[in-house]
Amino acid sequence: MSINIKKIGVLTSGGDSPGMNAAIRAVVRASAYYNIECAGIYRGYQGMIEGDFKEMNPRSVNNIINKGGTILKSARSKDFMTKEGREQAHKNLVDNNIDALVVIGGNGSFTGGLVFNEEYGFPVIGIPGTIDNDIFGTSFTLGYDTALNTVVEVIDKIRDTASSHNRLFFVEVMGRDAGHIALNAGIGAGAEEILIPEEDMGLDRLLESLRKSKASGKLSSLVVVAEGDKIGKNVFELKDYVEENMPEYDVRVSILGHMQRGGSPTCFDRVLASRLGVKAVETLLEGKSNYMVGLLKDEIVLTPLEQAVKGKSQIEKELIKVSDIVSI
Repeated sequence: MSINIKKIGVLTSGGDSPGMNAAIRAVVRASAYYNIECAGIYRGYQGMIEGDFKEMNPRSVNNIINKGGTILKSARSKDFMTKEGREQAHKNLVDNNIDALVVIGGNGSFTGGLVFNEEYGFPVIGIPGTIDNDIFGTSFTLGYDTALNTVVEVIDKIRDTASSHNRLFFVEVMGRDAGHIALNAGIGAGAEEILIPEEDMGLDRLLESLRKSKASGKLSSLVVVAEGDKIGKNVFELKDYVEENMPEYDVRVSILGHMQRGGSPTCFDRVLASRLGVKAVETLLEGKSNYMVGLLKDEIVLTPLEQAVKGKSQIEKELIKVSDIVSI
């Protein structure tokens, strides 16, 4: 151990995701297990600037493993983007005897941690927490599995009304830059078509697919659309286009929105959060910094934070083929 770490700070930053609380719990309890202190930093980097810290112990995190959101709250801090803001944050950490930082969040949160480390040499470890599953270096991010289950459950309900009224539903799910939620939930819910940013399907092919569904005897259809899909300006434009070219369809739009972020985390997300939280603490105690802990081939691995930020998660091409085959 190259640094004598006696106290770790933990924060959640960016969009919340189910499993963040389970990760906080794991960091706090792993710290106690290894006989070091842990401080919770409220409201992410903004709380770090304002000195919004609270000492935490194993009893502080009772009964949170099953809760969505984050007990430490989250915020996007413009102040932390300034040198003055980071200077104040560093002073507060030093004044509170905090020796290292665990950041639970996504690419933006990791970028902040990287800059902070470069300026002050402060040890930072990242835990990937985002429902979009769009971080390089891990097969699963915290909250992704829960979001998938939430989306599939909702789409199942939408299918009931689509079938009852012979309707076409466009269901928009989260995924500004990555189509992981749309692709996996679309297959899981039996969607007729899936639109994702990584595959520019085009309006003509969409119409062709819907006509094939109609010709095959399907009286209703579901199209799952990632919010970052590039075919139309938005999902309502897709609706208008289909109505103009296929007036026989009664078209509806359902935007799932922030319900995808909430809810009790699945068992998978709780276990993943626990594994990542423990590994984050152990990595710091080994004297390592500027890494993200992630899951690859069911093993917990370390990826340099810079790679995690700059790398791009890849859509599984096999799933696209599977989607085409099972939707006929």
